[in-house]
Amino acid sequence: MPGPETTSERVAAFEERALAALDVLEGHLAELAGRAGLGVNRWELGEVLGGILPRLKAGLSSAVDLLRLVEPPGELDRFGMDPHFAERFAPLAELLYRTYWRTTVREAGRVPAAGAVIVVCNHAGLVPWDALVLREALLLDHPAHRELRPLLDDRECALPVFGALAIRLGAVRSSPEAAEAVLAGGQLVGVFPEGSTGARKPWRDRYRLQRFGRGGFVKLALRTGAPIVPCAIVGNEEASPGISRAGWLAERLGVPLIGKSATLRFSPAAILPLPSRWSLSFGAPIAMDGYRSKDADDPPTVNALTERVRSTLQGMLDEDLAARSSVFL
Repeated sequence: MPGPETTSERVAAFEERALAALDVLEGHLAELAGRAGLGVNRWELGEVLGGILPRLKAGLSSAVDLLRLVEPPGELDRFGMDPHFAERFAPLAELLYRTYWRTTVREAGRVPAAGAVIVVCNHAGLVPWDALVLREALLLDHPAHRELRPLLDDRECALPVFGALAIRLGAVRSSPEAAEAVLAGGQLVGVFPEGSTGARKPWRDRYRLQRFGRGGFVKLALRTGAPIVPCAIVGNEEASPGISRAGWLAERLGVPLIGKSATLRFSPAAILPLPSRWSLSFGAPIAMDGYRSKDADDPPTVNALTERVRSTLQGMLDEDLAARSSVFL
């Protein structure tokens, strides 16, 4: 009988399967882009993948590190983050950030180099890839290499596999208490005020901001004095195409009840993001100077600040979309 596989044999088998999967990736992604209604032609996607697939294959040389991701968790912080796991995951996260999505960042220095800050972003997709990219942008491309803790809602934290993965990588289950605790430590929090509606909005409404809830992030800023920095993310809508959204099939067929089916809410399209080109643009900080903590209990003040942030962010998105020449190239 053959003996048990050695570590090197398991690594070799893993690399072989992964490389084989990359060889057929182009066809699958082209089909997915077509089904999503992106209107991209096979040549354009082929040009993109022709440039990034060799680098992805080269990145698999660290397959041993990838296998170590399944090791038991180490010591967790109060919010469930596993620093050792995040360290092991870092090469893969950077591979996605720099190579697969070829992310560009503008004005990251507008995020203060120290102290508590609330970064407010647009949101898209069933799987919160934009939370990962935002975290990477500030960790890798901010002058002070700041660590950000994204706040995710209960639905995202409950996602199979991805919810637990996000928590171990540093995401925090959203609540006023948790957010205030992070800010009290002088850290950054990433907020996505659209919440789950950002994943459910129709494809025709991509990059059109939904309602910003009840202004929870503004109340948080008023109570803590933390400045708000808007951040426009472009590329996340196309990376998580329409067919990964809960209401896509219902919308296309005109049968709303289909959207309520749990089996149709988590499709392979959400797991396999498209290699769209991402950009993140940071706006000028909105300081809380001149406000008092008790203003958090004043609805007109909260509503006015919420709308100010929302309109600023929408304007940034419109400007960045107008300047974009291609979704993928």
